[in-house]
Amino acid sequence: MRSRTVQPIRHKEKRTGHKKKKPQNFGDTQPMAPVREGQRAGASDSRSAGSKGIRSGYREYQKVIDRRRQVLNTPKPAPEEGTGRRSGQGNSRTKGGALRRAMGKSVAKGQYFDFDMLLVIVFLMCFGLVMLYSASAYEAQVDVQLQDDMYYFSKQALIGAAGFVVMFIVSRIDYHIYGAFAVEIYVVSMILMALVRTPLGVTLNGARRWIRLPGNLTLQPAEITKIAVILFISYELCRMGKKAYKMAGIVRILVFGAIAAGGVLFLTDNLSTAIIVMAITCILIFVIHPKTRPFLIIIGAAVAAAAILIAVLAATAANSDNFRIQRIISWLNPEATADSGSFQVLQGLYAIGSGGFFGKGLGNSTQKLGAIPEAQNDMILVVICEELGVFGAIIIFVLFGLLLYRLMFIAKNAPDLYGSLIATGIFAHIALQVVFNVAVVTGLLPTTGITLPFISYGGTAILFLMAEMGIALGISRRIKLEGEQ
Repeated sequence: MRSRTVQPIRHKEKRTGHKKKKPQNFGDTQPMAPVREGQRAGASDSRSAGSKGIRSGYREYQKVIDRRRQVLNTPKPAPEEGTGRRSGQGNSRTKGGALRRAMGKSVAKGQYFDFDMLLVIVFLMCFGLVMLYSASAYEAQVDVQLQDDMYYFSKQALIGAAGFVVMFIVSRIDYHIYGAFAVEIYVVSMILMALVRTPLGVTLNGARRWIRLPGNLTLQPAEITKIAVILFISYELCRMGKKAYKMAGIVRILVFGAIAAGGVLFLTDNLSTAIIVMAITCILIFVIHPKTRPFLIIIGAAVAAAAILIAVLAATAANSDNFRIQRIISWLNPEATADSGSFQVLQGLYAIGSGGFFGKGLGNSTQKLGAIPEAQNDMILVVICEELGVFGAIIIFVLFGLLLYRLMFIAKNAPDLYGSLIATGIFAHIALQVVFNVAVVTGLLPTTGITLPFISYGGTAILFLMAEMGIALGISRRIKLEGEQ
């Protein structure tokens, strides 16, 4: 894979005996404006110079954006011999009608829209709304401030409808445009997270992770950071080319991911989202890199280090006041803290066990009646298991499996490397969030605030998750079919 910046086409000058020199452009920096002869100082000249400087700066910025878009058209690399692994996602075209059959429905020859993925999203959203009403109706009814069993349902349905509109609008926009402004999106996400520490920040349920918007609305900037990291890290990998294979390139990408993850952790106090942001960065590096063994070694070392750290904390920090350490202690010994730290997880396990294979029936959960606080959020899966049983959980996992399969298909057949990396990043985001949520509710990981995508209650999460789906559908629109050049 080669990464190069394509310079604008230089038209040949007319042969007049000399060549006119043009200002050179280095990377994303703006060249100095040439000094014009005979320019006089004065107020009018200053205003004219200022106006010309603004126009010149705007033109140079447009050139920067154009160069970024050219970088984003980097083709996917061919497989390299002796690496034991493909360095990219493979060719976007296959023989005959095999690709057409794999794609499912297509509008016409040369046109494609992933209706299968759209159908899975609709099923997940509808199923999520039904289970959200079942899980939240009692708590919303007994809440003295709400006293409306439809409160969470109606709010989520409204945001979900807006999310579908956002998804279709985003899917119609060329995803290279998002890549051209990936740097700016990354910076804006960091600024929004910094606003959480200002008077604009809002504290809910003891966590300060939101900023206040007009109309009594709130925004969780960490959700924007997930999309920003996917777009920006994918752009950097395309721009760096084979330099991303070397240690210096890997360190550079990891630094960008660590900055975003650190912002999520220290500015919004959200460890679980910070882990997801960093994991997305590592997965994108893994996908682009031609070798596998170094990553297996790193994963093994990380698991060993985490095990040693947990053992040390369990032995030395049992009386610590840090709530994260207390969660680890409760996770290691849940019976000892059954009435405090591990109460929620144990009640969730009781709900899963009492549901059996086919469950108690929709709406018949007893653990949601005050035993599990905020059941409509990250613990909604246990309500599904109690009411619909293991069978209901299998349905959820099948739907998520189909969604991940469609994302993997889009990543493999994207027309360029940037589209492939974006689809891979979205795949990693959804997969990580589902795995972490299931691991938490089953007691395999300490308690975190990871929600179940499309199912759990959360306005900002749903809105930006649908925007991600729109980007993925936009990439699928540009998949080249048979006979298309």
